[in-house]
Amino acid sequence: MRKKHRSHKKSPYGKDLVILPIVFCAVIYIVCILVTMPAFGSYLSLGKMFFSDHEKEFSKGYVNIFVPVEESTEPVIQTSSASSQEPSAQPAKPKKETVSISSFTFPSYDNQFGELIIEDCQINAKLFFGDSNMALRNGVGIYNGSSIPGYGKTILVAGHNNTYFNGLKYAKKGQIIKIRTNYGNYQYEITDMQIKDMEDRSAYDLKADHENLILYTCYPFDELGLTPNRFFVYAKPVSGPSIDKKS
Repeated sequence: MRKKHRSHKKSPYGKDLVILPIVFCAVIYIVCILVTMPAFGSYLSLGKMFFSDHEKEFSKGYVNIFVPVEESTEPVIQTSSASSQEPSAQPAKPKKETVSISSFTFPSYDNQFGELIIEDCQINAKLFFGDSNMALRNGVGIYNGSSIPGYGKTILVAGHNNTYFNGLKYAKKGQIIKIRTNYGNYQYEITDMQIKDMEDRSAYDLKADHENLILYTCYPFDELGLTPNRFFVYAKPVSGPSIDKKS
């Protein structure tokens, strides 16, 4: 006996049932791309910031009060003709240059008020008052618990090891650090370099009664992320005006 085969009629909705899920998935996919595109762009920019070999550019977002001061010349010591004829006469010592605290704009937090240059280390960075993330993205920053050049106390300056303070790995004793501010120009001579634990508070003395400059960055150099050690550069003042706090 022959088996009777049932005839199967094709549903007119079959194609729609196949196409609709595909269209739905495509729409969801496009929506996901549009939603995640800003975040993806941020991650891409972050990756470029860390891994690009080109010079890094950052948005400003800060107040710049730095107006360069012309380099001062050595004062000419004038002596009378009578005193110059006496072999025992001693030349008068030039008075130490001072600048009145009321004669310039004292920097506020996150202000750029100068620049820090170490030619031997190929460092030329904007100098900020404060060491916020913004400051360290755009240059180097003075810890606001320390002091500013000319104040006669400790100046503690931070910078990232893979950007502006990467050149500290070339630091040597005797090299000159130049700091130009909106009220005067300063020079410091490097006296020592040390590697310290990040928790070692003996690495600096913020209560010192004499002017000294300390630069520091994460160590080892060229390493991304947090590191347990810090590289310190110590320097003594060579030239620059003292700030007269009473005038």
